[in-house]
Amino acid sequence: MTDLDDFIVRLPKAELHLHIEGTLEPELMFALAERNGVTIPFASVEAVRAAYRFSNLQDFLDIYYAGASVLVTRQDFHDLAMAYFTRAAADGVAHAEIMFDPQTHTDRGIAFATVIEGLLSAMAEAEARFGLTSRLILCFLRHLSEEAAFATLAMAEPWLDRITAVGLDSSELGHPPAKFARVFAAARAKGLRLVAHAGEEGPPDYVREALDGLGVDRIDHGNRALEDPALVARLAAGGMTLTVCPLSNLKLCVVSDLADHPIDRMLAAGLHATVNSDDPAYFGGYIADNYRAVATARGLSRADLARLAANSLTGSFLPPEAVAPHLAAIDALLASA
Repeated sequence: MTDLDDFIVRLPKAELHLHIEGTLEPELMFALAERNGVTIPFASVEAVRAAYRFSNLQDFLDIYYAGASVLVTRQDFHDLAMAYFTRAAADGVAHAEIMFDPQTHTDRGIAFATVIEGLLSAMAEAEARFGLTSRLILCFLRHLSEEAAFATLAMAEPWLDRITAVGLDSSELGHPPAKFARVFAAARAKGLRLVAHAGEEGPPDYVREALDGLGVDRIDHGNRALEDPALVARLAAGGMTLTVCPLSNLKLCVVSDLADHPIDRMLAAGLHATVNSDDPAYFGGYIADNYRAVATARGLSRADLARLAANSLTGSFLPPEAVAPHLAAIDALLASA
């Protein structure tokens, strides 16, 4: 392990943009398919990996939803989440706010309870085993209707005390944030925090809609906000956290080369940017891989990396008293570097 690798792993960090279904590694996909007697459209692990050559977001989503079909039982969701938490702990993740897509499962007959109880049991195990805290973000699929989102929010009612936020993901183009304004208002009224994917493939106006139409607490991605200087200034002045996903951006052709990634420009513009892994099984790297990739491609200093880690913790939904020890550990690590 190089000095840079060691520094990155030792940095206490939060992961704020992670789709738990997107951590389904091909090996686990095949194991669960066999365990549950599910037929998948791939002959081998190698065939799955070959299919991971995407040209856009929709190509990825088609394979993502096919893979999710192997998740059937509470144990499947537990095993999926524990595989992620084990990797995250090894990468120095102190806290994770994981997104899940209940509609991906309930629409194929899997009970909401099966999904969430499996995730919650893994979250408890991860905290006991690794000291890794976590929160749940229930995401609505934006290619479906707002009525379907309302139905999902109703299904979640018995578990709202264990869900921290709602989010908005899936196909962005043609499904602007404003489409979900009413259900986001309803979620806010229930005491939930709000996040939304905006400005990945969608234009800067989608970021503005997420701010003004949904009232979000965080923007997931947000890359294209850089095309609008007034929007950048607003995001910086408001301290709005952006959950940036470098390897995802590369894999989905948001950037053509990590040498062109804007993470350092975001920091220079005063944006509260963070680094995350999005769907790491599909995009070729977990959180430490993402830190390493942009550090190398953009020449980020240890101070830059420490700032990104600190941003992730202050941008989390943890209370200040839980964040403070992690920030102190970052300061101590940077001072000793």
